[in-house]
This record gives sequence, C-alpha cells and structure tokens, in this order.
Amino acid sequence: MMARSQVAEVASPGPREAKANHFNDPFLQVTGGIADCPVPEGPEITRAEMLAQSHGRSERGTSCYQAGRCRLPNAYLYDQDIIARAAKALAYDGRFGDTSVWLLGQRRWVWLRGCVRSTGQAQELERLVRDLDDVEAVVNELTVRAKPDRGR
Repeated sequence: MMARSQVAEVASPGPREAKANHFNDPFLQVTGGIADCPVPEGPEITRAEMLAQSHGRSERGTSCYQAGRCRLPNAYLYDQDIIARAAKALAYDGRFGDTSVWLLGQRRWVWLRGCVRSTGQAQELERLVRDLDDVEAVVNELTVRAKPDRGR
C-alpha cells in the first residue's frame, strides 16, 4: 500500500482588521516638550473588540446615573468636556511645558499617558486632573524621562 503524500495546509493570516476609535473616546495630546517620548496607545480597537465591549460599556455608563452619582444619563457623556477642561487646566497651570502628555477619557476616568521629567511632576499632573469637576478617577501611566545630561 502506498502512502499518500500529506501536505500540511497552513492558513495564511488574512489582512489585519483595521482599528478605529469606535466609541469616540477623547484622546488628546496636551503637551509636547519631550521629543523622544513615544506616542502612547490610544482608544483604537477592532470592530470585534467594539462589539465585545458594547454591553459592558452600556452597563458601566448607565449605572452611574441609576445610582445617583451622575446627573447625565451615561458616564461616557462627560468625557469630551472633561478632557477639554483638563487640557485647558494644564495649559493655564504653566508648569508642564517640558512634558509630553496625552489624555484619554472613558466614563469620567482620565488616563494620563506619556512622559514627564520627575515623579513629582507626574503626581502634580495627577492631582490637577483629579481635582476637576466630574472626574471620578485618574489612572497615572506617565513615564519619567529626566533631561539628558549635556555635560558628559
């Protein structure tokens, strides 16, 4: 009996599914003082990820209103305004021109992403944003990048 030759079929990966900001979450660069700071990941997700997240986002968004903690019927309705006010507050403050910071808003939470010059600066940024009206939480994901020592 002859053995048939077996050819393994390897599925080639199809085209990568495009990512987009399906929920229109605000993601804004507010400072640009550190040239080598990498651009952080924004709120872009695939359509499949969007579908998987839809129900949970709906529940989290409305539970705030149902519990009496939000005046608007969905916590995500605050995000555009919060991020705009945070950007204005950071610019007005004037201490953060030597940083590169992006803000991401989702359901009254603000993510701070990017680079700062010191831990203290990261803490001050977090405090400033946390003190804004309607902000429920701040997630500080800032990285410290000290100024390069030009003397060496």
